[in-house]
Amino acid sequence: MPNPNAIVSSTIRLDPPLEGRDVGEAVASESGLNVDLGEDRRVRLDPADRRSVGFATVLDGLAKQGRPAYIELDPASGSIQRLLIPTIGRVIAVTARGGADGGIEVQLDLSHARHILSPGTADFGTLERDLRAALESKRPILLVEDFEGRVIDVRDFTPDPDGPLPPLPEPGDWPIPFPRPRPWWERWIFWPIRWLWWWICYPWWWFHCPSGTQAQAIFDAMAATSCDPLTVPVPCVPFLYPDNGCWARASEMCRLIIAMGRTPGKVWIDGSLEVISSNKPGCHVHWSWHVAPTLCVRGRWPWITRRMVIDPSLFTTPVSEATWKAKQGDPNATLTETAHTLYWRNVHPTDPTYYWTNIDLATYRLALYNRSFQFGPPPYVCP
Repeated sequence: MPNPNAIVSSTIRLDPPLEGRDVGEAVASESGLNVDLGEDRRVRLDPADRRSVGFATVLDGLAKQGRPAYIELDPASGSIQRLLIPTIGRVIAVTARGGADGGIEVQLDLSHARHILSPGTADFGTLERDLRAALESKRPILLVEDFEGRVIDVRDFTPDPDGPLPPLPEPGDWPIPFPRPRPWWERWIFWPIRWLWWWICYPWWWFHCPSGTQAQAIFDAMAATSCDPLTVPVPCVPFLYPDNGCWARASEMCRLIIAMGRTPGKVWIDGSLEVISSNKPGCHVHWSWHVAPTLCVRGRWPWITRRMVIDPSLFTTPVSEATWKAKQGDPNATLTETAHTLYWRNVHPTDPTYYWTNIDLATYRLALYNRSFQFGPPPYVCP
């Protein structure tokens, strides 16, 4: 059965509102700060709890984004014991896990993560049944994970009727495939023209690609935008939250690289991916796909170029696509190169104004901050 001391709500209103007020002063004020969660449910933020400023900050951010909160209460005091941010989406796959650990993996249309339901989880059978029912019905759900990434709760998603609506695509076939390649006859017609054009322009393209030193400088500039996990100031990039949101990180890096006068591409990987990262408690990050920007980089010999991946969430330097793929643990994974304009093939194919990029980055900045102020900031100890 669901945790009796947990409240899941899409209705979040701080009383009094925080607009124009310092969060710390609001929590410590004589009137204090209360959270209205709808259905006559109210929680007072304890000024003696050093985490209350963080709770207020995250709850205010969720309210502005129209996203729900999972709040565990202390049964004795009624104060907040733990705050988690559910993942919203429709279930697109439920598969049994192999190996000694067992359990099941869950994929959602609004997440590239593989969410793990371990067999030792309380109410494992009930949660599995609810997930498979959601897969059949295609109704949106809230999937709740603890800070180690273990699924602990599943609920139907009901948005706040008076608040903003988070992006939720219509149910359909997932994932949407990459753009269809040209048919063979079209490639044969255009191949001679493309070859001649390439031969004429290749020296210019070679000089246009950055050198290895310049590529490292570009990589360092991207890594320098990484968020401080305990402040997450806009417009930082949440590289320290590898769990989710790679498409937004890649889009923002492409914007910055273009502003530096370069022309990036993107490389996408699909497979049963697993990465060891000290930026996640438990150190294991599971993805069903991942994406990062790429750059052509001049080799040491004239007219030789290499396609290098810029991914500060995994590396400290530009790497080849083969190295990038090997890091993610699935030798059978497939790589697909695209233009930088493909934002996310599942939901928003393009994002020319970076509207969705900013929304998604704000979501994962908040997730990084929420984990860091409660569980502790990364890096975490890995075996």
